[in-house]
Amino acid sequence: MIDVQNVGLRFGDQILFEDVNIKFTPGNCYGLIGANGAGKSTFLKILSGEIDSQNGNVIMDKDSRLAVLKQDHFAYEEYTVIDVVIMGHSRLYEVMNEKNEIYMKPDFSDEDGMKAAELEAEFAEMNGYEAETEAAQLLQGLGIKEDLHQKPMASLSGSQKVKVLLAQALFGDPDVLLLDEPTNNLDVQAVHWLEEFLINFENTVIVVSHDRHFLNQVCTHIADLDFNKIELYVGNYDFWYESSQLAQKMAREQNKKKEEQIKELKDFIARFSANASKSKQATSRKKTLDKISLDDIKPSSRKYPFVQFKPNRELGKDLLTVENLSKTIDGVKVLDNVSFTLNSGDKVAFVGEEETKKTVLLQILAGELEPDSGDYKWGLTTSRSYFPKDNSAYFEGLNINLVDWLRQYSPDDQSETFIRGFLGRMLFSGEEVFKKADVLSGGEKVRCMLSKMMLSGANVLIMDEPTNHLDLEAIQALNNGLKSFNGSVLFTSHDHEFVQTIANRIIEFTPDRMIDKEMSYDEYIEEQYARA
Repeated sequence: MIDVQNVGLRFGDQILFEDVNIKFTPGNCYGLIGANGAGKSTFLKILSGEIDSQNGNVIMDKDSRLAVLKQDHFAYEEYTVIDVVIMGHSRLYEVMNEKNEIYMKPDFSDEDGMKAAELEAEFAEMNGYEAETEAAQLLQGLGIKEDLHQKPMASLSGSQKVKVLLAQALFGDPDVLLLDEPTNNLDVQAVHWLEEFLINFENTVIVVSHDRHFLNQVCTHIADLDFNKIELYVGNYDFWYESSQLAQKMAREQNKKKEEQIKELKDFIARFSANASKSKQATSRKKTLDKISLDDIKPSSRKYPFVQFKPNRELGKDLLTVENLSKTIDGVKVLDNVSFTLNSGDKVAFVGEEETKKTVLLQILAGELEPDSGDYKWGLTTSRSYFPKDNSAYFEGLNINLVDWLRQYSPDDQSETFIRGFLGRMLFSGEEVFKKADVLSGGEKVRCMLSKMMLSGANVLIMDEPTNHLDLEAIQALNNGLKSFNGSVLFTSHDHEFVQTIANRIIEFTPDRMIDKEMSYDEYIEEQYARA
């Protein structure tokens, strides 16, 4: 258990949090959420002892062991993969090396024998004789094959190193597990394995993630960092989001009879209780949900962008025909005779680990690249708007304000009020619209690109990883906007919830073929697992 008592931290005049009092107890997984810059990662560092709070205390049981997902992927280059995982239990690794050094002494003494015996007993008590087996199982679960286990970390790819560091954090059954964005750079299979691991993990987990599906699968509670405090809510992310929306609605309707509000709350809780996860956590979660009262539901200070794409014209019958597209880049054949036909209204997610194939295909379809051979044809009624994975070319060297930046893409010479309306939807208000385009953050650039796409009136949206750099609020808003969009969308994303709730068709690029299925993402994954 971790007991946080009156913890506070500020940087200069900025208060991150103050008087935080919260207990994280065993058997629960807490999703720590908050707006970008609210201090989520900083709070994890306070819990781990990496940085000190200015006020209050963090108390953990004396014999408890805490594990943290490391972020430095180059910290262990000279060590073998299996050793890096075992290092997750620092005392076990220390004892293992100490006793091995004793046994290697050429002048092994009686005193050495006694010391070795003590270390052997401690090693056994920490389950050290199963350490390599456990480490290997964690690695294999995350997709690191056995032939890599004895190789140095320096020989692994970036995504493989991420998995090894994750296995390190999970190793040895820690009492408290702190995970900051653990699904970043993980493939679908690894994320699914991690979800199952955490669902069955019996100790305390505190996780920060932008992956809503992941939070929904593993979390028993949401710890919301808002108003410089942390409030604890029972349930997963969807329950927190819907309850905060309900609270805002109730706040707007203050004159509504309390009896009506209570009925609405009960209906809301019943719906979420019925849809609780099938995991071991479900029963206790449902019981706690049933105990929630009207006063427990509080509105959030979060500001959500308003994303709404309105096509200027309806799509006709024909959308897109692609025939035998091929493209070679830097001597590597990226696309090889790719063919498919899309229907009006299709919302297609291009998925899989072949990142370059997906991006190059969308660049060609958006008219940014020419194919080497083959052809593609858009329907006569289509109009397209493109969101690239790398949007830097739209902003670099442009010392103009955001109103003038967006006006470039207006089909007519619209008034400043009209342009500011689209910027305001993406939370650029007041003096913020006079920021210079070439000094924006990654998230601000994405929000500008979305303003541009809304302004276009296109009926086909081509989007390459549009959730990158966005916070949970903006991702939720974009997700809602694309769900209600009555045009067609061709997109890539690693956000499970985003793909599942938008796409009606999945196209996966594998190293040697293309798989095209008209089904939801969950159905597609289930089918692939059944075949594996």
